[in-house]
Amino acid sequence: MQKPFLIGITGGSGSGKTTFIRQLRDGLNDDQVCYLSMDDYYVPREQQKVDDEGVHNFDRPKSIYRDEFVRDLKKLCKGKTVTRQEYVFNNELAEPRMLVFKPAPVIIVEGLFVFHYKELRKMLDLRIFLHAKDNLKVVRRIKRDRVERNYPLEDVLYRYEHHVLPAFEKYVEPYKEKADIIVNNNTDFNMGLQVVRAFVEGKV
Repeated sequence: MQKPFLIGITGGSGSGKTTFIRQLRDGLNDDQVCYLSMDDYYVPREQQKVDDEGVHNFDRPKSIYRDEFVRDLKKLCKGKTVTRQEYVFNNELAEPRMLVFKPAPVIIVEGLFVFHYKELRKMLDLRIFLHAKDNLKVVRRIKRDRVERNYPLEDVLYRYEHHVLPAFEKYVEPYKEKADIIVNNNTDFNMGLQVVRAFVEGKV
């Protein structure tokens, strides 16, 4: 089996990574592109570090099962199928599914720490960074966490100020210069999406 082409996508919370990838995959089947997200590799809430106010911090490199993520990516690169239970972000209204990841010519890995984890960063063939202004990311974060994850507004704002933004400045933004492509998503990412999609289609 030929080595798959690995694409890493990162950016701050609310920069549009999930939407970008969903539209990028539109029209492509699982035999062409595999998508692996760090969102499904969070350490359980009870094992997350608690800050001085008693709030669990999910925005640290150690908040993710790093070794398991890299292990599963290596399995996919060897042509093996990976299964994992979906992480539903402590949303009691959501029913977790069993996810199945199949090997494909192109594998997209996404998450806050895709570039920060040195071993993972070195595995990537193409590095993409999604950029958006901080005020836009806050609004998008509020909409997502209140609707999809059932988080109270006060909780969302507190986490953004004390966890999300500091983590972005320390673990995400410094690696922007290591990206091969920077996609600006202040208004929309349509042009960047077209460029990346044409590249991916050329690989499958």
